[in-house]
Amino acid sequence: MNIITIILLACITFSSRYLFLEPMLPLKIGPKIKSLLSFSAPAVLTAIWFPIVFIRDNSLTSSLTDPYLAAAAVAVIASYKTRSIYFTLGISLCVFALLQVFKSALMF
Repeated sequence: MNIITIILLACITFSSRYLFLEPMLPLKIGPKIKSLLSFSAPAVLTAIWFPIVFIRDNSLTSSLTDPYLAAAAVAVIASYKTRSIYFTLGISLCVFALLQVFKSALMF
């Protein structure tokens, strides 16, 4: 049953991509739809990062001592200032790791 589901999902994904990417097909996306699709990537990314940063133990958290929130804030500031993906990723990972180590050192 699982392999059938995987194959069907692969076929659906391929066909939905093929319809829009094949230049020989007469299906074209209008400018209004293109402008609406520009919001899909930020919406999906927000749906991914929001629960990671703000939800702990099935409840909303906004503690300033939370390493996830601090690293996310550093990532936002670093990305705004530098516009460098690698620098933003590196500095936010370092801040997160240091805060995790610092937090676990204080617990013992």
